[in-house]
Amino acid sequence: MRSRIKTSGRIVIKVGTSTLTYPNGKINLSNMERLVRKIADLSNNGKEIILVSSGAVGIGMGRLNMDKRPVLTTEKQAVAAVGQSELMHLYSKLFSEYGIIVGQILLTRDVFARGVPRTNAKNTFESLVSKGIIPIVNENDSVSTEELEFDEHNSFSENDTLAALVSVLTESDLLIILSDIDGFYTGDPRNDKSARILETVTDINGEIERFAGGNGSISGTGGMITKLNAAKLCMENSINMVIANGDDMDNIDGIINGRNIGTLFAGKLK
Repeated sequence: MRSRIKTSGRIVIKVGTSTLTYPNGKINLSNMERLVRKIADLSNNGKEIILVSSGAVGIGMGRLNMDKRPVLTTEKQAVAAVGQSELMHLYSKLFSEYGIIVGQILLTRDVFARGVPRTNAKNTFESLVSKGIIPIVNENDSVSTEELEFDEHNSFSENDTLAALVSVLTESDLLIILSDIDGFYTGDPRNDKSARILETVTDINGEIERFAGGNGSISGTGGMITKLNAAKLCMENSINMVIANGDDMDNIDGIINGRNIGTLFAGKLK
């Protein structure tokens, strides 16, 4: 089943806050550099890559020397505005070292509804990708409160749902979610020593949903429930999705080459 991934031509990569920042909120430059190098190499090899990047609030906190995540939504939006600017500056600088141009796309959930906004967004992605430009996507936190006022059923869920929606919109073949965990477990491995990782999931049933729990990472707001919701959306639209650890960027190559890394949520065959 993993062999199907090898033929993926268009790939969405979602990177979480915990991968981009240290626990103190400062930018993890080493991880960012490795991520950019991997994406640049994939692009050089003919793959069409779309990057969905979390981290605006986390990086904004680090830039403003804040020890605690803001409570008020207006403060979160201000911090996100600072962080988003810093994030794109770094991505642009790092990708330029490999001769690659990036383009920023900020989205809100209503864009994915049917109509002109959805068509415009899809056309923008297609135009960027056709020119060899890497689209870098995030939720428009400065005008949208859905992610900042986190509700795992209604928000973009720290960009997991956003990444899945982008994958569907762009008719991508594969979504790779890089997180601070090795994959999807039968329980929370931080508390349950008997928890084991599932290599492949072909059907999201009641048992799989019970495994998900609700724990997220310290620096982000998402958890396994949000990733499971993203997986459902991908699978229903014949898109493969893999959850893997973002601490080792070599996992990206391994996944695309069909190795058993992380957990594969197999998309329905067309």
